[in-house]
Amino acid sequence: MTARTTAHIGIEENRSHPGLAGLLGAYHLVNQAEKGAAVKTVAELPAVYRAEAEDPATAFAADTVLLATPTGADAPAGCVVLKAPRDGRPPEIKRLWVAPGARRKGLARMLMAEALRRAAASGAPAVRLTVWSWREEPLALYRGLGFGVVASWDDRPDLLCLEKPLDTVGRPEKPLDTVERLSPEAVRAHAADGLAALLVDAVDGGASVGFLAPLDAARAASWWSDVAEEAAAGVRDVWAAHAPGGGLTGVVTLVRTGTANGRHRGEIARLLVHSSARGQGLGHRLLATAEAHAAATGLTLLVLDTQTGSPAERLYRGAGWTAAGTIPDFAADPAGTLRPTTLYYKRLG
Repeated sequence: MTARTTAHIGIEENRSHPGLAGLLGAYHLVNQAEKGAAVKTVAELPAVYRAEAEDPATAFAADTVLLATPTGADAPAGCVVLKAPRDGRPPEIKRLWVAPGARRKGLARMLMAEALRRAAASGAPAVRLTVWSWREEPLALYRGLGFGVVASWDDRPDLLCLEKPLDTVGRPEKPLDTVERLSPEAVRAHAADGLAALLVDAVDGGASVGFLAPLDAARAASWWSDVAEEAAAGVRDVWAAHAPGGGLTGVVTLVRTGTANGRHRGEIARLLVHSSARGQGLGHRLLATAEAHAAATGLTLLVLDTQTGSPAERLYRGAGWTAAGTIPDFAADPAGTLRPTTLYYKRLG
């Protein structure tokens, strides 16, 4: 997941941050009080709000959660959620909250700016949100950012519905890459071109995926041919992302444990996104697809390992994975230097 620092405020995407639950709990407790239905603890919140505060990684599994941390602080002081588009509707901004002691420092505006930037980068034509009419400061912020009141899609009294058109002038619409499961025959067909190219691109970019640089295309193709045999044997499932033009832009595999006492468990391996297709959420989509299939086929636990400090770590943490520990000098990177590896797990269902 990406992180950036602006005007002494660090913005990161992480729906699994341990400080997020407290921020969401505080938001909902204040919101309930403002609606005249005050409760004293998170446990007393309505079920849907309680679920968000108790397990935000699950509640917002398909969404983008942004956190703001002032420089020097050891925990985030603000959050916002950019909900994924659903049923053809624009993405919606929810749960904007800044802790009282961190207000008047620009955190809310920074969070909103980053959420809008990401929505625009995704190709969304507009963003919408709701706000209670009595919340004057947030309403002023939204209007200052270009949101206007539109016809209501939520009939609760005193709730205003706002929308902001996003600038799409000169920005061609880009269809999302298609993610599909590959049959063993399809893995064999793509082994020597698209799949091999993904593996070579990853190694050239410094990713620690089991190979040293330079990786010969024929060696990469041979590895994928072996994967095709594993797929035919039911040991490994493979999903690939296809660009609108047909080329492969990403891949992920799920390896099933063969031992009798480990049939509840699977391993995520070789999550690769081509360098030309990064920054568009494709890695998250591939991972979510594999996770959903694992759960649907009876697996209850997934594991993986990745080089400590790699960009992939941010992806896994943001997707709700838990670090189990780090092993020093576990594997060599493509340049041959020994690097530590962090082991991750995720419970399903």
